[in-house]
Amino acid sequence: MRAMVLQQAGTPLIESRSADPMPGPGQVLIAVGACGVCRTDLHVVDGELASPKLPIVPGHEIVGRVLACGPSAARFAPGTRVGVPWLGWTCGACTYCREGRENLCDNARFTGYQIDGGYADRALADERYVFALPDAYDDVEAAPLLCAGLIGYRALVKAGDARRLGIYGFGAAAHIVAQVAIWQRREVFAFTRAGDTVAQAFARDLGAAWAGAADSLPPEPLDAAILFAPAGHLVPLALRAVRKGGRVVCAGIHMSDIPSFPYDILWGEREIVSVANLTRNDAEAFLALAPQVPVRVTTERYALAQANDVLARLRSGDVKGAAVLVP
Repeated sequence: MRAMVLQQAGTPLIESRSADPMPGPGQVLIAVGACGVCRTDLHVVDGELASPKLPIVPGHEIVGRVLACGPSAARFAPGTRVGVPWLGWTCGACTYCREGRENLCDNARFTGYQIDGGYADRALADERYVFALPDAYDDVEAAPLLCAGLIGYRALVKAGDARRLGIYGFGAAAHIVAQVAIWQRREVFAFTRAGDTVAQAFARDLGAAWAGAADSLPPEPLDAAILFAPAGHLVPLALRAVRKGGRVVCAGIHMSDIPSFPYDILWGEREIVSVANLTRNDAEAFLALAPQVPVRVTTERYALAQANDVLARLRSGDVKGAAVLVP
């Protein structure tokens, strides 16, 4: 097994080789065909998410084929193409799990964070948190669907029936969810870093009604806004952009501190909500929906050994669409 391993937060990944892992009860061993590079990976590597398992193999947008099944694992036959997302295990017994909100389970474990992930050519996964993938997408195209797509979809559901939708941070998740929103006959308004004409043009090419700098006001008030950029200072800006009764959805797992803001931009029954992780129901629903739209995934493909370079590009905002590692 070849893998890119994080030994200590804030340090580069190190390429390592070891014996192939053996699947335990309920697990499958997967030959990784592709693994998306997500901003959450960057938060893990940079030490912005507390208490990862170390050393850890990052990566939670895994596409591959089942090589072997452990005892009692019977959902997928060897050779089946599958995807592995961020949510890797839940207790199944707590109040949240029993209520169908397993994304909030206090004992949950996450791929590439507490469970070794997909920056490797082999990966283990609990078969309950593994999904069959639509044939419409090859491995590289399918990988970003497993987090950028799923979190974007959950954020879109949280935005309710908003017809005018603002999206702050036009990266991997945004370029997928924008297509779903437009297919649902919503108007999309894209907000990017000031001067990022490439991202703004990309948004317009995908059908956005307007694209501009994040500190700009849209030409008309928004019904809701989704923040994918992990920048707390955008929350007051988004509140100013939404109408009374509107909602601001914070979709990142990590965000810098939100600065104080005057009550009048929250008043008028505006709301701020967050999206935490995902559920298996989210995955089933979105993976069935994506080919219907159809979602087209824009990707940049890299070799596994280039993982550190890709993370640096993501950190500086130089990735168009989604970056994907191919072992």
